[in-house]
Amino acid sequence: MIESVKLRRQCMLDFYSHYEHLCELQGSVPLKAVKANLTQNAIDLIVDHIKATDWAPLLNAIRHNKTLTSIGIRSLHQHGLEESGVERYKTYFRRRTPATLSKDLTGQLCKAVKGCLSISDVLKNLELQGLLLRARDLTLLTKGLATASSLESVSLAHCPIGDGGLETICQSIKNAATIRSVNFTACSLTWRGAEHIANVLKHQAMRRHGEAWAESLRYRRPDLEYMTGLRRVTLNCNMLVGDRGASAFADCLGEDLWLKALDLQQCGISNEGARSLLDALQTNTTLVVLDIRKNPLIGHILMKNIIERVLKNGNSANSEYRWLTSPSSKDALKNRSKKRTIVLGSGRKGKATIRIGLLSKKSVSPGKKITSVKESYSPKPLPPGTKGFLPWRTAERAKRCRYFFHLFFLLHFPQYKPNYCVPVKVTVESASTFDTEDTEDLDDVIHYPDLAKSIDKINVTEYQQLELELEECMLKLKEEQRAREKAEERVTELEIENARLRNLNISLSEVLHAQSVTSTILEDEGVLGSIENSFQKFHAFLDLLKDAGLGQLAVLAGIDQSDFGLLGHPQMNSTLSKP
Repeated sequence: MIESVKLRRQCMLDFYSHYEHLCELQGSVPLKAVKANLTQNAIDLIVDHIKATDWAPLLNAIRHNKTLTSIGIRSLHQHGLEESGVERYKTYFRRRTPATLSKDLTGQLCKAVKGCLSISDVLKNLELQGLLLRARDLTLLTKGLATASSLESVSLAHCPIGDGGLETICQSIKNAATIRSVNFTACSLTWRGAEHIANVLKHQAMRRHGEAWAESLRYRRPDLEYMTGLRRVTLNCNMLVGDRGASAFADCLGEDLWLKALDLQQCGISNEGARSLLDALQTNTTLVVLDIRKNPLIGHILMKNIIERVLKNGNSANSEYRWLTSPSSKDALKNRSKKRTIVLGSGRKGKATIRIGLLSKKSVSPGKKITSVKESYSPKPLPPGTKGFLPWRTAERAKRCRYFFHLFFLLHFPQYKPNYCVPVKVTVESASTFDTEDTEDLDDVIHYPDLAKSIDKINVTEYQQLELELEECMLKLKEEQRAREKAEERVTELEIENARLRNLNISLSEVLHAQSVTSTILEDEGVLGSIENSFQKFHAFLDLLKDAGLGQLAVLAGIDQSDFGLLGHPQMNSTLSKP
């Protein structure tokens, strides 16, 4: 066997060895993140910091691998977010666009995933999170899902694929024999996307009903749990699903015996959609999770009834399907947020802290101690009975609120002057994880002594800007109200016109029906008249034969003498008479 072919076959069985070999051929260094996130034949990577040149060996290793049981490719890049409030202090971050936003790279990634799905017999979990997948990428991914032989779970959370992309994916999911769970959280779906999923469930239900009927022959009991098809559908954080999408799911849930979990958190469902789901639960006894929480338009009592009904179904089932604690979101952004600290002024009464952005749990670097109000300001307590003594609870409350009280008045009332100067420390936190280089220190403390003096001017300008924005919003609101009134008037006119046309249509249909009935009656009378005339002529002919002495011809023809006369008429004689 050729040495290169032997080496390639050996590398197919060891992902990291194959990856190192490809990096060696390319002349690059293997990424530490790949080895750190490779555990028990499963890889889970956050790929925003990976450069475009480092993707080629990684994708080739994924394409030819046969041992990975789980592949997770995640991007935490937030599209379309504006800068935070640090711009006013002239503090800027150096941003770097992730390579995953390139359409060429996403196409290569989907090709690699397709190749892995077509040759792997052990891959069970596929997660592509936060990637900008285009129509060409989804077509490649669909072909890979159609050839998968062991895949059980597919997740495209936070990928803005839309209803068209979901329809493409559903073409392979509805015929997949092994896929049991799909996750389309925050995929920009509407009620049309919900209808696509509902059609997949109906298609699989019809096929499984046929299988159940075949297995029930000869008094056998079909095992519904081991039949193929979807068991869990997650559509959280798609606000445009609404009541129409909930009704689409309710139509297929009424007679479904296989779906176990349906997650619809933050989907814009109101009481109307919730009632349709509750009606479907009257006949469905297999659904153990129907999560409609975090839909504020649903009444508390109605939601409680739905959850109680679903929990009753779950009491008698082997509950391997759990309720999700919250919609899948990019929580890593909060845990890895960056922080800048701005200290204003100095004093001996303590430091007031202003935090802008998300809270961060990142530890503070040694030697850079951040002092809060509670730690820095701790007055010596007075003994009970002396002047100015306060109970410790009251003192604690006053200590917490004192500087925020002065700060509130200082920000909103420029004429307010406290009797002492409060040093202010501003902590600015950014929600983006990969905005700066890895070597950049994110906890630097920047001192602005002049900024404390000019805070009054900043507050006045901010107030004026807010007033201008408020006026613009009020003008827009009035324009929208006028447009809404015009639209409502137009709708009323169209409804009146529609009712008039409907009445006109009904009257015309009634006239046409009466004319058709009359014409039918006239036609029937004409036919009867023509038949009667024919019989009269025939009997006249027989009378002529009788008068001419040729009555024996009628006897030979089998015509009785009683047939010579018409019923209800006297005997008809010939019109010829002798002179």
